[in-house]
Amino acid sequence: MPKKFNDDFKNTIVELYKSGKGPTELAREYGVSVQSIHQWIGKTKEIKLNDETITPEDIISLMKEISRLKEENEILKKATAIFAKRN
Repeated sequence: MPKKFNDDFKNTIVELYKSGKGPTELAREYGVSVQSIHQWIGKTKEIKLNDETITPEDIISLMKEISRLKEENEILKKATAIFAKRN
């Protein structure tokens, strides 16, 4: 069964990576797979857009909101069509 690591541990590994340690070295030292380390690093990457920082979590949240809004939009279109037929 795969090991579960808490967020503090993951953040520590990412900070060590940012300070210059390599993923292979960290994997050996802390008993974590290199793949896991790369995933944790990827989740912390930030994008700068007009002086605003966007994280992968922000992108996921925005995608969910877009999906919800599209669904609401389709419902409103159908409701509009129904009410238009009644008049």
